[in-house]
Amino acid sequence: MGQFEKYSHDVLIVGGGGAGLRAAIAVAEADPNLNVAVISKVYPMRSHTVAAEGGAAAVIKQDDSMDLHAYDTISGGDWMCDQDAVEAFVREATEEMIQLEHWGCPWSREDNGSIAVRPFGGMKIKRTWFASDKTGFHMLHTLYQTSLKYDPIQRYDEWYVTQLIVEEGKCQGVIAIELATGDIQAIAAKSVIITTGGCGKVFPFTTNANIKTGDGMALAYRAGVPLKDMEFIQYHPTGLPFSGILITEAARAEGGHLVNKDGYRYLQDYDLGTPQPEPVLRSMELGPRDRLSQAFIKEAEKGKALEGEYGHYVNLDIRHLGEKKINSKLPFVRELCLKYENIDPVKEMIPVRPVVHYMMGGIHTDINGATTLPGLYAAGETACVSINGANRLGSNSLTELLVFGARAGKSAAENAKKQAAPKIDHLGYAVAERKRLNDQYLDTKKGDEKLSVIRKEMHKTMEEGAGIYRTEDSLKKSQKVITELRERFKKVSIEDHSLAFNTELIAAIELSNMLEIADTIIHSALNRKESRGSHQRTDYKERDDKKFLAHSLAYSTGEGSPKIDYLPVTITKWPPGERVYGK
Repeated sequence: MGQFEKYSHDVLIVGGGGAGLRAAIAVAEADPNLNVAVISKVYPMRSHTVAAEGGAAAVIKQDDSMDLHAYDTISGGDWMCDQDAVEAFVREATEEMIQLEHWGCPWSREDNGSIAVRPFGGMKIKRTWFASDKTGFHMLHTLYQTSLKYDPIQRYDEWYVTQLIVEEGKCQGVIAIELATGDIQAIAAKSVIITTGGCGKVFPFTTNANIKTGDGMALAYRAGVPLKDMEFIQYHPTGLPFSGILITEAARAEGGHLVNKDGYRYLQDYDLGTPQPEPVLRSMELGPRDRLSQAFIKEAEKGKALEGEYGHYVNLDIRHLGEKKINSKLPFVRELCLKYENIDPVKEMIPVRPVVHYMMGGIHTDINGATTLPGLYAAGETACVSINGANRLGSNSLTELLVFGARAGKSAAENAKKQAAPKIDHLGYAVAERKRLNDQYLDTKKGDEKLSVIRKEMHKTMEEGAGIYRTEDSLKKSQKVITELRERFKKVSIEDHSLAFNTELIAAIELSNMLEIADTIIHSALNRKESRGSHQRTDYKERDDKKFLAHSLAYSTGEGSPKIDYLPVTITKWPPGERVYGK
């Protein structure tokens, strides 16, 4: 078992990215006497927040307003957003961004010294703050450095949480592996906040880092918390074809063009909700991400896309912006193209295709980050509050990390102050988890199934059956495959039976998590018999507000398929209407 200790905290945050660090700071500010810890499977500065490039949305200019930001968000989400959450979000977004400025985030500036903003997809007004094209990098650095000021914040770097501890009907801690040693410990906590990010690695082509395997979603799901709106998966229209590396929306915000194999700006042929002919040519590349990704599929079906080693692609052309502007506003884009595609976007066009980018769905929470399990909270992409609805607008997610990370931190702190210290059996939990992992993964008598084979088959069926366009037949085929893969996973064999840095064991647990998440995505998509935002059913082409203006809730039933229920969308003052952009 290794060295045994009785770890215990008032608030424990699982995940060290933007939402987790903001939550930790909020706890420390709410009550400096609270003991707060952040546990993360990677060093916090390697969290995926660092990869965000384009910017973060918040009202700052005189021609903007909270209502305009709210309406763009709600209409962009195809009226699947909870409007009370959106109103809180836009109201607190500016405060959070200014706070980040005071903590040292180097926002880009206009010549007069004011905050610079750029346009972003689905936003009718420029409201996206940015720090060159390394916004997430600078935000994460700022949050991390700020967190170091607070003595109550402790860290478990490179620890991996495998289970939540649920006793007496509430969450009272976690069980985790220290990766460096393989040591397993139970960590008690009065409040637990999950901030582990999304699950893009369920799909083969994604902008997401390899760490984005849905761990937090799976932890909550197995503990009885429903996953909300899991059918809504956002494809970003501009990822590099092989690696999935993101070419930020900022490249189009600065004036980049998407062109087909004939060099034609094909988006002018598609309904992006920009009815006026002249503005279409200016803003069509900044239509919502779901519609741009759908237009790509249609263009490929017409034979107008290019064909490469990794499938169809189109070109993103920023050559006309000139070297000076590219180096000033898009230096990271140029760096990525040079390093990963061996092309210089100053002189050559960039090959791009839609790749999975973001999960609108996640752990069901209320407006303060609380889940249905007392003592458990969630924030960031792993959570669904829901401000993103059926399609997240670009640049809302980084601000969401701040707003709802802070809200979850404050709520968890208040809960912790009311609770007695958990009296869990630390040793008992650790011994039981060691036995479970030995029995499930480390027993040499297991079957001969390989992680890589199961992962590859999961990727293939999710892309084919639950991708940009879906049908009942495609989803049912994927459902059958995922069910079979979950059975085959029980016979998986791993070769490394050591304790220290057993990355194969972690990969196995991650794949187990992804298979469960994949199951919830498919069943939620099968049950939603309409097309809305990123969920496009070619057998149900219209949006159906009468039956489906409601959030899906996927509940675990153990090893079987999830149970799907529905929860009405909260409408405050914007009744459902047509999605319109560019007006």
